[in-house]
Amino acid sequence: MNLEGVVGELTFKFSRSGGAGGQHVNKVSSKVLLQWDVNLSTAVSVEEKAIIFTVLTSRINKEGILQLECDIDRSQLRNKEIAIDRFKRILEAALVPAKPRKKTKIPYSSILKRLDRKKQQSQLKASRKKNCDE
Repeated sequence: MNLEGVVGELTFKFSRSGGAGGQHVNKVSSKVLLQWDVNLSTAVSVEEKAIIFTVLTSRINKEGILQLECDIDRSQLRNKEIAIDRFKRILEAALVPAKPRKKTKIPYSSILKRLDRKKQQSQLKASRKKNCDE
């Protein structure tokens, strides 16, 4: 996968950032909305797109657009850099293959502990019973 090619496909929208900041916040559009259309991407293979859709389902909307927002800094340029960096990290993490699980045998000590707990529980319940013979 070519990350620089993917970065070239990104689109950005800018808006006013909420929160504290006084007059500066009211006149500067420093909030960045990063958008990437996964379906139209040419920098990513079909297999990688399938992986991205399964791993990043919660971040991709119905139209197939991955969106990230950033309004950490007062500077629009800095917010854009932060959003791109975050996007790269998310994409790299999504494309790391998952390690296959190795089946292991249950240790004998664990089996004995479980049986011991069952025996103790049984004795506890037996001690609560009323003896009907008396």
